Amino acid sequence: MTVELLRNAVRPYAWGSRTAIPELLGRPVPAPHPEAELWMGAHPGDPSHVIGPDGTERSLLELVDADPVGQLGERCAKRWGGRLPFLLKILAAEEPLSMQAHPSAAQAAEGHAREERLGIPRDASNRNYPDPTAKPELVCALTEFHALAGFRDPGRTVKLLKAIETPGLAKYTGLLEAQPDPSGLRALFTTWITLPQPSLDGLLPEVLDACVRHVQEHGEFATECRTILELGEAHPRDAGVLAALLLNRLTLREGEAIYLPAGNLHLYLSGTAVEILANSDNILRCGLTPKHVDVPELLRVVDFACGEMPVQPGECADDRMAVYHTDAPEFELSRMEWTADDPTEIEVDSAGPQILLCTAGDLLVTAADGERIELRRGQSVWLPAADPAVKIRPLDGVRAQLFRATAGTCEE
Repeated sequence: MTVELLRNAVRPYAWGSRTAIPELLGRPVPAPHPEAELWMGAHPGDPSHVIGPDGTERSLLELVDADPVGQLGERCAKRWGGRLPFLLKILAAEEPLSMQAHPSAAQAAEGHAREERLGIPRDASNRNYPDPTAKPELVCALTEFHALAGFRDPGRTVKLLKAIETPGLAKYTGLLEAQPDPSGLRALFTTWITLPQPSLDGLLPEVLDACVRHVQEHGEFATECRTILELGEAHPRDAGVLAALLLNRLTLREGEAIYLPAGNLHLYLSGTAVEILANSDNILRCGLTPKHVDVPELLRVVDFACGEMPVQPGECADDRMAVYHTDAPEFELSRMEWTADDPTEIEVDSAGPQILLCTAGDLLVTAADGERIELRRGQSVWLPAADPAVKIRPLDGVRAQLFRATAGTCEE
């Protein structure tokens, strides 16, 4: 057996950071251009490359395609049709992403089949379902991480709307107050994202002015209002700014995570995080983007269940390991931590395909045959299902951190 490093692709989206990913990878800071995501996995768009002992490289996608049972294990290969079901990322957001939701497995399969019948090219800008699979995701903060996710309790939202009430906003506040439940949220959300542009152009400036006043008065919803002002400045005349008023405003501390199942409307605002998601490209956008927005399809996918968004600290399996539990069958994420004075060696079993990512310190990975590899901060390794367990311990007497991505154990 050979422990093999991965060379991973960096995605340079405009909302990315010029410092977070280069600093993690030990490259010069700042980078010439924003770097938004570091992809680790076998996604066809940008697969990782496995570096052999002689320095040669081979696409992880090619390795999985050539030997799905050996790389994924029999159960995983059969369950996912010979495809690695998860994608691991470092996400570095300097500016907000688009507001979006993802379909369930059934919605994705139906939507993909429909668009195939219509002959819409899979790379077309108006394609909603380039593949037939679901796209649940979990994001775990590496730094303070800000997001909007899930619909806030309608009672709290009514209180927010009354705190910034304007003549133009009052009737919408009344709409939700009269029906403070998921159906009321659906009605208000639908009304706002389908407003004719002249009506939106009249309402948005009122709302933004009211948010300015609320922030100046240090009101109860000052954080939410600051976010609305930032979105309004970046995306003037966009209905997504109004929709953002309905979502939970979250600040995650390092190690905290949120799970975004099918239908959850969300928007990442800023920060650096580890993200694990199903290996899919299916996105239904709501706004705050120049990209395609399909309102009827979005409304078929969005889940209007409401309340506080659960934040996970990770369930502690022992003093050094925390597991982030979800109902996603595609993935599971766990985090391992060592303090500076802790040299303990941890055995990582071979329950299926795995990617190990070092996010702090340096680690020594030892294979069953005694072969060793030093895993530096920002580096990752691929562990095929056919390989035996490996042992991991920190180097150099400094704090170390490792994230472990595996296929999920839940069934759909």
